[in-house]
Amino acid sequence: MWASGDLARFCFISLGILLHATNETMVATVMPAMVGELSGLQLVGWSLAIYELGAIVAGAAAGRLVSYVALRTTMVVAALLYAAGALVCATAPSMPLFLAGRLIEGFGGGALVSLAFVSVERLFPRTIWPQLFGVMSAIWGVAAFSGPVLGAVMTELLSWRWAFGIFTLGGTAMALASFIMLDTPEATRPQATTGAAPPFPFAALGCLAVSVVLIAMAGVDIALLRSSLLLALGLIGLALFVRVDALKPHSRLFPSRLFSWRTPVGSGMTMVAAFSVATCSFAVYGPLLLTSLHGIPILTTGYIIAAESIAWSILSILVANAPPERERLIIVGGALMIATGIAGFALTVPAGSIPLILLCALLQGGGFGVAWPFLTRIIVASARYGEQTIASAAVPTMQRIGYAVGAALTGIVANASGFSEGLNREAAANVAAWPFLAFVPLGILGCLAALRISAATDRPQEAIS
Repeated sequence: MWASGDLARFCFISLGILLHATNETMVATVMPAMVGELSGLQLVGWSLAIYELGAIVAGAAAGRLVSYVALRTTMVVAALLYAAGALVCATAPSMPLFLAGRLIEGFGGGALVSLAFVSVERLFPRTIWPQLFGVMSAIWGVAAFSGPVLGAVMTELLSWRWAFGIFTLGGTAMALASFIMLDTPEATRPQATTGAAPPFPFAALGCLAVSVVLIAMAGVDIALLRSSLLLALGLIGLALFVRVDALKPHSRLFPSRLFSWRTPVGSGMTMVAAFSVATCSFAVYGPLLLTSLHGIPILTTGYIIAAESIAWSILSILVANAPPERERLIIVGGALMIATGIAGFALTVPAGSIPLILLCALLQGGGFGVAWPFLTRIIVASARYGEQTIASAAVPTMQRIGYAVGAALTGIVANASGFSEGLNREAAANVAAWPFLAFVPLGILGCLAALRISAATDRPQEAIS
């Protein structure tokens, strides 16, 4: 790659992943300072939900858009969208405007990630794809680690606004670099298509967007009738999203029999969904609670969140070469670690014990690192013929949807238990346990799904029936 000049091109393509993933995880540690300046505490859960929603929609769109628009043009536009969203966040005078910036950022960041994977397929020899995808995974791990620390450092030294200002500069640099570096014929011409391109899943993604917004709205200005109705409509919308997606075989986002526990795919996707929803609470509210309730420095909470990402990466590497006969034990063990971390936060965050909070973060992140590689392999290997590609993309897509829904539900729980009254020590004390305790049932569901997927792997013929 160095000799051919492709190395610099790959580095700039990977910058899109770095920008997206760092920004995604950074917001947790800037939240206390941001809420103190902008208020809008009841909208905190929206900050992650809106970003993830934009990333899901743009990520799905970008892969199809390059059939009609040149890769370089699409990449430049995505980077400029990202930069514009970061600029809106950095200069926002109110929380609603900040959330608008987060949505625009999500559109740009989600598109950059999708286009990075498209670029590897389009611009580099097939023989080095595995190595490039491996490097991109490592970049994602570095970003997940550096995001919370970057947010904490910038908030401590300058301002939370400068944390987003850096991403404005990064997005602008990404756009300029894309225009300069992506100068090959493969990048400057639209992809040649033979026949009609698969239709874009407008209806399914529309249902998803409306559903997440309805759930998030249920957590603002808590009122029993209004909030219950919005929450019910949001959950119905999610069920409709799954149904509409299943009815569109040529543009579907998920494999068939999505949540059927009769197959490894269904029980595996249930596990992915349950744990993705259940593990958002600390990333969204952890720094805010620890700072308000115990006076713990933001930088300390940034290191705790970063440690969760490190545990994911390290344990994922350590178990990667485990023999197939141990897959069942590893998946169940990882699920139990995640569930223990969720329940543990409900006890340790109110107590304010940093070592125990760190332990819960390591359990949660390490559990994902242990279980996810084998879970993904089983889901893909057990998918019906012709659905393996969909199944491989479905795991990260379901994670993102789970994070968006989980952040919205966490907002409901936090506001219902006291944050709707305002940010003070008494409110934080009332809230502290509930954002974690409320999701323990989903943690249990994830463990049951892990047991089920492990049992189902003993009968692989069911997966393709």
